[in-house]
Amino acid sequence: MAVSEKAPLRVLFATPEVAPWVKTGGLGDVSAALPAALAEAGIEVRMLVPAYPALVAAFPGRIPLVQVERPGAELLPATISCVALQPRLELLLVECPAYYERHGGPYQDRSGRDWPDNALRFGLLSRLAALLASSETPLDWRPDVLHCNDWQTALAPAYLRYRHEAGAASVTTIHNLAFQGLFPMARIHALDLPVAAMTIEGVEFHGRISFLKAGLQHSDRLTTVSPTYAREICEPEHGFGLDGLLRHRRDRRSGDLVGILNGIDTRQWDPATDRSIAARYGARSLALKQLNRAALGERLGLALQADTPLLGMISRITRQKGADLVIDAAPELLARGARVVVLGSGDADLEARWRALAAAHPGRIAARIGFDEALAHLIEAGADLFLMPSRFEPCGLNQMYSLAYGTPPVVRATGGLADTVVDCTPRTLADGTANGFAFGPPTTEALLAAVDRAIEAWREPATWRRLQRNGMARDWGWGPAARQYADLYRSCLRAGQ
Repeated sequence: MAVSEKAPLRVLFATPEVAPWVKTGGLGDVSAALPAALAEAGIEVRMLVPAYPALVAAFPGRIPLVQVERPGAELLPATISCVALQPRLELLLVECPAYYERHGGPYQDRSGRDWPDNALRFGLLSRLAALLASSETPLDWRPDVLHCNDWQTALAPAYLRYRHEAGAASVTTIHNLAFQGLFPMARIHALDLPVAAMTIEGVEFHGRISFLKAGLQHSDRLTTVSPTYAREICEPEHGFGLDGLLRHRRDRRSGDLVGILNGIDTRQWDPATDRSIAARYGARSLALKQLNRAALGERLGLALQADTPLLGMISRITRQKGADLVIDAAPELLARGARVVVLGSGDADLEARWRALAAAHPGRIAARIGFDEALAHLIEAGADLFLMPSRFEPCGLNQMYSLAYGTPPVVRATGGLADTVVDCTPRTLADGTANGFAFGPPTTEALLAAVDRAIEAWREPATWRRLQRNGMARDWGWGPAARQYADLYRSCLRAGQ
């Protein structure tokens, strides 16, 4: 396909989530913000998303476009409807009530068990993404590039390879390699994939179907959500058995595997305009941040004093996120005079430990299990420090929220955390790059050592203001990432000429 550098690109962005309607993590936020940024950059974008109940309720005026009666094999028929969101950005909803209109989450029922037909549910999403990106599309709009996200849409490049003679260039973004979409090989025929796909060069992974591997194998380009994570997943420690394939893609041709750092939605996350916080502020009015600190303490019943640092954590409460490290460090944090607030949900045993700590230390530890968007904003604005000690972190968004809100983060130097947080040292303070605190080993001792350095800096107002302003000075929005993705899309098209 010939491409002009000035021709408007057309991108089909296939995703299983889009905030605020369907969100289980960062993918939902990315799927809301990146397509919008691409559209603002002049790219024509259509987002393909399952018609979950929240989306059906949000868009009663959606326009039916086409009914796909026979997607293939055992995949159920679906209607594709359309909603205009903004100039050059439309939402395409895959309406298949038997698959998507259910009580529970997008991947699990209310008891936390995976839906037993997830292979078919997301097989249909991938199959339709490939159809719309092919020369056989039933729509009058055909994309130049199909952009897939995580395992739930990563089977689409395989469908393009095995079921269509001509199609768009394809990009698959890995948001978290730990989730691969593994299903019994017996599902291969139900998914309308040929026998030729049942090989190590196809979708097979240790005797099973891997949706994610299909995307890694058959996409024209692969991206991850930070440069460091792109390097890490090529090593056994973080590769989850796919590091060999990823090294092959990385080394086969320059640019096959690229790390593009996520941004944040600055329309929602900006302390100067945030209506969810007690007092709006900016880099030149940081004194107003104290009003948010006081409001947070009052809301959660924390006994705050001028010399008691307030540590915030908003996270899935899992070992991956280092929640256990913070729990184990809690007695020492309290001994240092700190107050701690945590917001999130996750592993039942870790949730129970947080509840027990909060009950044992009222006024000093506050634990809110679940999610509260307004409280999340107030924690970012009101905390003195933000804790994010992840064992691995493909990108992370909360550390960028914290930096934008003048709340220096304490992070483990991994993935996107390493790409965004510059450890405070005499050298980085001098050159103006320091914006937080980082540590290496995933241990309680290393976390505490970093917190100690952070509290020491917090007690020095001039140093602290420099750290805060350094973090707030950077553009954390989606503009830089959108430009990199546009360049990547065009490189795919040039390679295919």
